[in-house]
Amino acid sequence: MFLAIDIGNTHTVIGLFEEDEIIASWRMRTPRYKYETSDEIGIVIVNFLKNSGFKKNEIKEIAISSVVPRVMNEISNMSRRYFNVEPLIIDSYINTGLKVLYDFPKEIGADRIANSVAAIDFYGAPSIVADFGTATTFDIISSGSEYVGGVITPGIEISSEALFNIAAKLSKVDLSWPETIIGKNTYHGLRAGILYGFLGQVDFILEKIIEEMREEDKKFDPIIIGTGGLSVLLENKSKYIKFFDMDLTLKGIRILFKRNKQ
Repeated sequence: MFLAIDIGNTHTVIGLFEEDEIIASWRMRTPRYKYETSDEIGIVIVNFLKNSGFKKNEIKEIAISSVVPRVMNEISNMSRRYFNVEPLIIDSYINTGLKVLYDFPKEIGADRIANSVAAIDFYGAPSIVADFGTATTFDIISSGSEYVGGVITPGIEISSEALFNIAAKLSKVDLSWPETIIGKNTYHGLRAGILYGFLGQVDFILEKIIEEMREEDKKFDPIIIGTGGLSVLLENKSKYIKFFDMDLTLKGIRILFKRNKQ
């Protein structure tokens, strides 16, 4: 079996594959401090496996995508110590199979590489991946399967947290859609503003990306895929995002591992 580990700024997602099929996945908070040990991380992952009826000695291959450098050493040590596996680290140095048009390819996050590869493989090109996590990222793939570039914005959670931390009289609200956009109280008004503002930002950015891409390719008609933990907020809401794939990054990690297996 193959273990894909995607380390984000807030959450880490672990996916278990049998051949090319994902058969289980789990989420945990990303270790916050660099001194959290490989043992602490390993115990959590082994327990995930055990509680789902799997054994750690069934894991023969591991690949890791991370945007959090501080935990990479311990995560890698965990792979060796608990699974006796040397992990593949996803970055811009491996064979991605992507033609990258970005000015500085080394700056592209490992998760964005995985998303782009999976988008091409599972959905085709041209495509746009909108990943909703700590940050909201948009990655654009041309009709020729080239990685064109992207957009990065603050995620909905950290944007709203900033508001609650600075505005003394505003309290946290749950991120559930109100029935109307016009609020009759502060709680309702906050939810409407945060969620409809988020939706408006996402659809406006997608609209502008499509307009700009069509200046060079008039037939640019992308498949747009939403992924990431917060993508569920936009299901049946966005007028542009037609596919939602919570496992897209994990699938991309699997594809990249196979391309670099030797």
